[in-house]
Amino acid sequence: MASITRIEADLLVPGRGDPVRNGTVVLESDTITYAGPTEGAPETPDADVVQVPTVMPGMWETHAHFLGLQTANIEALTTMPPHLGVLRAARSAERLLRRGFTSVREVGGYGTFLARAVEEGTLDGPTIYAAGAFLSQTGGHADIHALGEHHVRDLFERHFGAAGLCDGPDDCRRQVRRQLRLGAKVIKVCASGGVMSQIDHPIHQQFSRAELAAIVEEAARADRVVAAHCHGKPGIMAALEAGVRTIEHGTYLDAEAVELMLETGAVLVGTRFIVEYLLETGRARGMPSYAHEKITAIADRHAEALRLAIEAGVPMALGTDIFVVDEVGRNAEELRLLTELGMTPLQAIEAATANGPLTVGPQAPQSGILAAGHVADVIAVAGDPVADVSVLADPERIIHVWKNGRLVTP
Repeated sequence: MASITRIEADLLVPGRGDPVRNGTVVLESDTITYAGPTEGAPETPDADVVQVPTVMPGMWETHAHFLGLQTANIEALTTMPPHLGVLRAARSAERLLRRGFTSVREVGGYGTFLARAVEEGTLDGPTIYAAGAFLSQTGGHADIHALGEHHVRDLFERHFGAAGLCDGPDDCRRQVRRQLRLGAKVIKVCASGGVMSQIDHPIHQQFSRAELAAIVEEAARADRVVAAHCHGKPGIMAALEAGVRTIEHGTYLDAEAVELMLETGAVLVGTRFIVEYLLETGRARGMPSYAHEKITAIADRHAEALRLAIEAGVPMALGTDIFVVDEVGRNAEELRLLTELGMTPLQAIEAATANGPLTVGPQAPQSGILAAGHVADVIAVAGDPVADVSVLADPERIIHVWKNGRLVTP
């Protein structure tokens, strides 16, 4: 007999659409069977009844890194044992679930291993859609420039199960296949330079158009989509023209790039949190001086790009790019930052819920919305996030989390 949970709330926030005062959500096993006004809810005499201030969908973090790092310096991977990194990352996954994130798109790290542990019940964590290793051209953003090339390849193999450096369309296809072999549900490619890499420049395109097209095509044959790290406009345009699903960061988006995003239906994952974090505390947490110079140079332009995208109505999903374990759990602070850049609280909540599945393409479940037939990933909140979206960043306000219909907290 299916277990039934009836959640009665002062406020029901569906994820997409208008909130409902005095709402009810009914969960039967792992599925939502009703979500709407309490006056129209079915009778459920055998249900466990929970009364809460606000009920809403579980949130999606769509740009996470399970790396197990305790410092804001990617080069720390060179001295950290992979076993220790995985243990730290497992703790991060558990913390995210308890903070209301029932789904995570992990775009480079130990995610393929953690996803398997969650699926088999070994680890209590969110549903993880992982990329495996980051794909990078030699000398690109996910290369570690201070090491010899063969050391970088060995490092990726040791930590993530597959190397990520690739050059030329055929090699790019091979590396996509290696991530799929690990169980990757999404493919991550670095289509521009970045902040945390030493030599390259964030504005420069990485990978040729032929290489990007090969990556997208190979992923699509397995019903996977591609997430493209892009700061500079040349990389953004090349990635969009190749058919990537998401643009990560989008620092140098302009009107032309926004138009192409709207035309292709691509999703922007803005990651404003990591920009603010690195500006404020990155140096104190071990960020190299070259990275601090880069983040300082692009911070204002990044905010301008996100404002432009929000004003134009580009689909956006919550993603933070948090990669230091001590900061995991602060992910919902991205919501406040999005409202400061022009979103309404409801738009920010939609970015954190209903828009999450858009970032994983054919792999996406019916999730992120409170509606009959959708996955029973649901959270209860002490407070009104429509009036003050920052309540979602307060761990004391996330009072219940249901994942696949199972009560995780308290």
